[in-house]
Amino acid sequence: MKVIVCGAGQVGFNIAHYLAGENNDVTVIDQRPDLIRKVSDTLDVQVVQGFASHPSVLEQAGAGDADMLIAVTAADEVNMIACQVAHSLFNVPTKIARVRSQSYLQPIWANLFSREHLPIDVVISPEIEVARAITRRLQVPGALDVIPLAGGKVSLIGVRCTEDCPLIHTPLRQLTVLFPDLAIVIIGIVRDGKALVPTGEDQMREGDEVYFVVDTSHVDRALGAFGREDKEARRIVIFGGGNIGLFLAQQLEEAHPGTSIKVIEANKERAEFIARTLNRTVVLNGDVLDPEILEEASVAAAEAVVTVTNDDETNILAGLLAKRYGCRRTLTLINKGTYNALVGPLGIDVVISPRAITVSNILQHVRRGRIHAVHSLHEGFGELIEADALETSNLVGKPLRDVKLPVGVLIGAIVHNGQVISPRGSTVIQAGDRVILFATAEAVKKVEKMFSVRLEYF
Repeated sequence: MKVIVCGAGQVGFNIAHYLAGENNDVTVIDQRPDLIRKVSDTLDVQVVQGFASHPSVLEQAGAGDADMLIAVTAADEVNMIACQVAHSLFNVPTKIARVRSQSYLQPIWANLFSREHLPIDVVISPEIEVARAITRRLQVPGALDVIPLAGGKVSLIGVRCTEDCPLIHTPLRQLTVLFPDLAIVIIGIVRDGKALVPTGEDQMREGDEVYFVVDTSHVDRALGAFGREDKEARRIVIFGGGNIGLFLAQQLEEAHPGTSIKVIEANKERAEFIARTLNRTVVLNGDVLDPEILEEASVAAAEAVVTVTNDDETNILAGLLAKRYGCRRTLTLINKGTYNALVGPLGIDVVISPRAITVSNILQHVRRGRIHAVHSLHEGFGELIEADALETSNLVGKPLRDVKLPVGVLIGAIVHNGQVISPRGSTVIQAGDRVILFATAEAVKKVEKMFSVRLEYF
């Protein structure tokens, strides 16, 4: 597949990295020479320096025979015009654009991105997606990550093993013996910053981040098995009143009417705007690192503090300060991947990565075939893929123990006639079943090559 990526920032770089690693023909456009140099030196892709919306630049990048254009520059208008030019002049089949400004995304203007006006096939709004991801984590206390799958019937949950976790030092193969009625499959373990696909003989250790797929109705039991029986937060303080903070407060107001919500915003005009926009959220104007403001916001009594300012360092420091004041749980937004390995040992409970969330959203539309969802896990460790098994699939009609999957591929769950099945060696997948599949970054291409014709997964 030939793909043009407009924008070589964090999201564009990572999208290009994923696609190039799977032997796609990728060209990256950016006007900044330092970013173009970094991409050229690091990735096996073509590069073009220039404005992504200029027809001559798109032509130089090969738009004439491109299959897809992904526009993720820092400017919404450049992204939208790049898609328009790609459609009108080069007839690029699929166009994806990141649009941040909510003025473009209001429901009243829903017709803006139609084929007759601005022909963008997929519009990605990172701020809204990040706010939704934070809301999911707040709804499942104790979880590092929460991703709904199969229409909410299945969930991916990430947890950190503490010294109180009763499952540490237990071989994973014994989990089915200890919990025979618990539909759970552990698909990944991150230990000391390195991710691994576990075998039945592997054991969890203190400090491990464990990712598992589970029947959504079993989530509470699964978290209990890991020693995580935290109560859902009812007193929440949000540090930062930007788009993410505002969307998060709006979602909490709508979905959780009994929740006490406070927002701290440094800019007075923005704070006043938020106060007018929200219905029952208390908005404070001040510095999130100011002890007096933290006391006024009753951070010590908060069950969760969410730090979503525009500065990573402020988010980290404010999260640590909130913990010191007595807050039970902190969720911290961090854009720079270099900080991720540091914040866990410091005491930050959950790291929110806008880049990873945006990349997952884009990958969902890049994968070919009968695919319903794709989610990138832990900085490129692998992908959680949700797809339908076809009648021609070699997965169908025989026990899983007889199916040869590539190394690094695990089946996490199967949904058959609306019922969630935890895969065992004797499990038989039927045509039409929804399959939740995990593949490491190295295995994704193998799965595509092996099953693209017969399974049409990708």
